[in-house]
Amino acid sequence: MRLPKDFIMGGATAAYQCEGESKAHGKGRVAWDDYLEKQGWFSPDPASDFYHKYPVDLDLCKQFGVNGIRISIAWSRIFPTGEGEVNQEGVDFYHAMFKKCRENGVEPFITLHHFDTPNELHKNGDFLNPHTIDCYERYAKFCFEEFKDDIRYWFTFNEIWPVSSGQYITGTFPPGEKYDVVKTVESMHNMMVAHARAVIAFEEGGYEGQIGIIHSLETKYPYDEKKPGDVLAAEREDALTNQFLLDATFLGYYSENTLKHINFLYELENKTFAPKEEDMELLKKAAACNDYLGINYYQSHFVQKYNGESQIHHNGTGAKGTSVYRLKGISEHMFKEGIDRTDWDWLIYPEGLYDQIMRIKKQYPNYKAIYITENGMGYKDDFKDSTVDDEPRIDYIKRHLQWIAKAIEGGANVKGYFVWSLMDMFSWSNGYNKRYGLFYIDFETQERYPKKSAYWYKEVSETKEV
Repeated sequence: MRLPKDFIMGGATAAYQCEGESKAHGKGRVAWDDYLEKQGWFSPDPASDFYHKYPVDLDLCKQFGVNGIRISIAWSRIFPTGEGEVNQEGVDFYHAMFKKCRENGVEPFITLHHFDTPNELHKNGDFLNPHTIDCYERYAKFCFEEFKDDIRYWFTFNEIWPVSSGQYITGTFPPGEKYDVVKTVESMHNMMVAHARAVIAFEEGGYEGQIGIIHSLETKYPYDEKKPGDVLAAEREDALTNQFLLDATFLGYYSENTLKHINFLYELENKTFAPKEEDMELLKKAAACNDYLGINYYQSHFVQKYNGESQIHHNGTGAKGTSVYRLKGISEHMFKEGIDRTDWDWLIYPEGLYDQIMRIKKQYPNYKAIYITENGMGYKDDFKDSTVDDEPRIDYIKRHLQWIAKAIEGGANVKGYFVWSLMDMFSWSNGYNKRYGLFYIDFETQERYPKKSAYWYKEVSETKEV
């Protein structure tokens, strides 16, 4: 199978996960700093030391056919408290790094928010607090103007559902609350309002380039298609995790089907979902301003009806078979016989990515383009003879690219693919024991070593054959 000649073959990163220097060079604290220090498990320093090593990493991109790179700007490296005085040293760092991207022929795709709200805003409610939306809009406007000569491709947010659910359902993100679906929905809605204000500002500013948003989409299938309860569970979980955000992005309102499920979940808590009229006006205006959608895809879920008490166990160690996900009134995640999964219990099901792409094409025909902005396999790499023989990772990526090619043949406008991740880096809930990169990093020496997957990726980039 072949990919288009102009198809981007990229690598993905995130500031907090790769930069290191997390509390230096004028950078302000984020909630993760306090959270990780309290846990005492992992430190984001030095991560991949991208702050100093980016020339090396961008040279590797050039050598291995990686012609696009996803990079997030650390909000607190620009505005240490989220607002107020600018940290010029942070601004200068990003200018220098973006320049190096150009010198190496690597197109930078920039994300404004990747899980790292400045701590002063986060501890006051994060995006549950309207003040954070105001600060985010000012930060976005600053970046659009400051980096207008450097950047052509922007994303407002990375993975709104994982952020909100991690904070308020699974408890794996700070502030570590659990099973609060209402807070999750309110947070998602407010981040979509912040997204709307940013893309409207970009449009009204007349900036060259394009802008969009990244959603993590996991296809939900009924565990038993013959059981109406399982079918409803899949539809209800999809409405919460996927359709709510897709409606806000492309319709600018929440469809009747979406509201049916959201209102049911609110009623379980004796509450009512009542977004402000001015918020909905912003979403409607912004719906026409999205130039593309980024899809992060790692797995799908098979779900069955569940009405018991909520129970979630996050497999953060690679102890296969230990994951538990049961959410009251919504669903229980099940392992499906015959479908492989990683050591972290993530189902390997590339058909689910195809189904999401074609779902966008059919359900939201006003979409303009799609980038697969993250996809990859967490693996317990065995470093031998200065490399890693990671055939399972190659197989994972290959199968997903084949289904992407099939979607393109079916008329979907998919413009590029960004493997997660470019190099090994810090993982939010797994520290350093879960590796995704094309390039192995010795975290003690910060030396980079191409894995077998890097050489394979280079060949695909050059030939566009999968």
